[in-house]
Amino acid sequence: MAQDTFLEGMEQPLVPLVPMSHTAHIRSHRKPRRNTSSIVMRAGVASGVLGTVAVAGATSAFAADATTQTLELPTLTADLATQAAQSADATQQMAADYQLQAERDAAAEDAAKQAEKDLAKAKQAEARKKAAEEAERKAEERASRNNERTTLTSTSTTASAPASGSVATVISFLKSQLGDAYVLGATGPNAWDCSSLVQAAFKQVGVDLPRVSQDQSMQGTDIPLSQIQVGDILYWGSKGSAYHVGVYIGNGQYLDAANPSKGVVIQDLSGYPASGAVRVL
Repeated sequence: MAQDTFLEGMEQPLVPLVPMSHTAHIRSHRKPRRNTSSIVMRAGVASGVLGTVAVAGATSAFAADATTQTLELPTLTADLATQAAQSADATQQMAADYQLQAERDAAAEDAAKQAEKDLAKAKQAEARKKAAEEAERKAEERASRNNERTTLTSTSTTASAPASGSVATVISFLKSQLGDAYVLGATGPNAWDCSSLVQAAFKQVGVDLPRVSQDQSMQGTDIPLSQIQVGDILYWGSKGSAYHVGVYIGNGQYLDAANPSKGVVIQDLSGYPASGAVRVL
C-alpha cells in the first residue's frame, strides 16, 4: 500500500518553481496573447477556405476549359470528317476521270489503228479498181484500133481513087512539101508545123482555115473514120481541143508535119489512128 501511494505520488507531474518577476504584479499594456490552439484552428480554417477557393477556382477553370473543349472538339472533328470525305470523293472522282480518259485514249488508239487498216484496204481496193479500169480502157483502145484498121482496109479501094479538082490540088501541094522540116510555129516555105501545113494546103484552093489544130477540128462536116475520103482533115485528141492534124491521102495513109525528128512525112493510120475527121471540100 505504501508502495502504491508512493507510486501515485510519483505519477503527479513535477512543476518547477520559477521565481516570479518583479513586474508580475503589474498589468501588461500589451494585448493578451491569443490561445495558440485558437490561432492554429483559425489558420486551418483560413487555409481550408483558401484551399477550397483555390480548388473551386481550379475546378471552375477546368470546367470552363472542359466545356470549351467539349464544344470545340465536335465541331473540329466534324470539319475534319467533312474535309476527309470531300478529299476522298475528289480522289475517287479523279481516279475515275483518269480511268475514263485512259479508256477513251485506248479506244481512240484502237479506232485510229482500225482507220489506218481500213484506209489501207480502201487504197488497195482503189488501186485494183484503177488497174482494172486502165486494163479495160487499153483493151477498148486496142479493139477500137483494130476496128479502125479493118475499116480503113475495107474502104481503101474507094478512098484511094485518084483525086480530082480541088482535092487533087491540095494533095499535090502537100506531097511537094515532103522532107521539109518540122518547126513549131513555122509557116513555110521550107519548115512547117502540123496546122500551118494543112492551112497552106487548103489555101491553094481558096479555103481559109484557122491557124491552130483545135480550131481546124471544128471546121467543115464531121465524118466517121469508117467513111473518110482523100482530102479529109484528120485530127488527134478531142474535137475542139485537138493537138495534131493531118490530111488523108488514101490507102490508109495520111500526110502531116509529124515532129522535129520526122519532119513532113506520109504515115499509116494503123500505126497511129486518128480521133476524128472533118471534110471541108
